[in-house]
Amino acid sequence: IACMQAVGFRDKAAGTPMTPDAIFRLASMTKPIVTVAALSLFEEGRLFLSDPVSKYIPAFKNQTVGLERVPAEREMTIQDLMRHTSGLTYGNRGTTEIYKMYPESSNSSSLTLTMDEFIERLSKAPLLYQPGTRWEYSLSTDVLGRVVEIVAGKPLAEVLAERVYRPLKMIDTTFLVPADKRARIAQPLPTHPDSGAEYKLADPTVQRKFDCGGGCAVSTAGDYTRFAQMLLNRGVLDGVRVLAPKTVELMTADHLGPI
Repeated sequence: IACMQAVGFRDKAAGTPMTPDAIFRLASMTKPIVTVAALSLFEEGRLFLSDPVSKYIPAFKNQTVGLERVPAEREMTIQDLMRHTSGLTYGNRGTTEIYKMYPESSNSSSLTLTMDEFIERLSKAPLLYQPGTRWEYSLSTDVLGRVVEIVAGKPLAEVLAERVYRPLKMIDTTFLVPADKRARIAQPLPTHPDSGAEYKLADPTVQRKFDCGGGCAVSTAGDYTRFAQMLLNRGVLDGVRVLAPKTVELMTADHLGPI
């Protein structure tokens, strides 16, 4: 780190200035962390990128595609989850009937649904595309997070702490902000500066019904810099290796080609 400066407000409504240790909602920056955890299990031979998702979550067997419910030509794989070619989507990415069958996001649904209920809803919705044929930003990483839980035999929060946070000394990265750190949470502007619409973001001090790997973690700029530096260093930071160099090369390669 050559220079670090805090500007703006940590809480504009309260007039609280930004601080270097502010805790932010990571949103989809949660996804690479979950993928790193999954790839660490891949390195141990505990899951493979070519594995069908139904090997770990049987509900995803016999998927159908589109409102016509055409049978899937092949099953979605772990690689499909990692590269968003599973055929899944987000409910807020469109307005047609098929999008209405999906949760808008895991950020909101994890407050009202259990993991089992979330998976059941996803598995019963038709896929938007045949697996492996189109890229569609989606709830795939949330499903990947569930696969990680099943393979590791423990909650996603514990797996991430063991395999990513503690090795990299990411001391403020978690799903739930503890009481002694709540004053450091960065709050959004109360309303959108252009439209005036009210912002409603999930409260990271409220316990969720499941750990959503697609967008529910919180972290600091310093913590996430350590994660990014590990990837830049091809899997190692301060002498601690999280992934093998070849795995990082695999992770950062183009897996879409002409898709």
